[in-house]
Amino acid sequence: MALIKKFRIKNFKTIEPVIELKNISVFYNKRQIIDNLNLKINKQEILGVLGPNGVGKSTIFNLITGLKDPNFGEIIIDGTNSTKLPINERFTKFKLGLVPQYGGLIHDLTLEDNLKLVAEIHILEKELREHKLNRLITQFEFESLLKIKSKNLSGGQKKKLVIAMALINDPNILLLDEPFAALDILTIKMLQEIILNLQSSEEISIVICDHQARDLLNCVDRAIILSNGKIIASGSPNEVISNKQAKTMYFGDEFNIS
Repeated sequence: MALIKKFRIKNFKTIEPVIELKNISVFYNKRQIIDNLNLKINKQEILGVLGPNGVGKSTIFNLITGLKDPNFGEIIIDGTNSTKLPINERFTKFKLGLVPQYGGLIHDLTLEDNLKLVAEIHILEKELREHKLNRLITQFEFESLLKIKSKNLSGGQKKKLVIAMALINDPNILLLDEPFAALDILTIKMLQEIILNLQSSEEISIVICDHQARDLLNCVDRAIILSNGKIIASGSPNEVISNKQAKTMYFGDEFNIS
């Protein structure tokens, strides 16, 4: 696997949005969480979403998947106005993949059985299903873990499993919610490598929401910083770190990537 390079920026030959949030506003019990937000996520881009607690990071994921409807604005996925589309249609029509912060697997099933369970839902043809499973097992180096119950896997192994399960449906868009939370340094490095390889080999658009700013910035093409329901900074990791508003509202003056 390729080594992580700090501030690795991918130059897109053509910038083509796969997701657009247009003039989005969201309220929870009269409290405004998102304030007239506009955001484009490009094809084969790794986008990082950062910000303090309660600023709407998870709400953006919920808007994309359909778990939350906006009070105002439109959600465009792959050129289609999807604001009113139900969750199941979004996942199947646009091939969304979601890796939640918690859960996502059945703890009393083995690693292999978790993979098979999802594969049997999405892939009807047996030969194609077995080919996909074997490919994922090799790709994620699961060979020695297949018969281990998921509850006995390490935190990093569980996270790898949930990512692999999300890839069974060959998603075009992968949403990763807090993938680096409560993991050790080596496991985080491993996940960063997996994310970069998915972008290059699978040509997936990836959105990462995490509180681990350094870990996130080391594997994204672009990052946005949210504050008070608005995007206060957007750009490369270098650009958002040096942004004055982002320093004041989120990073602080002493933040650095090393």
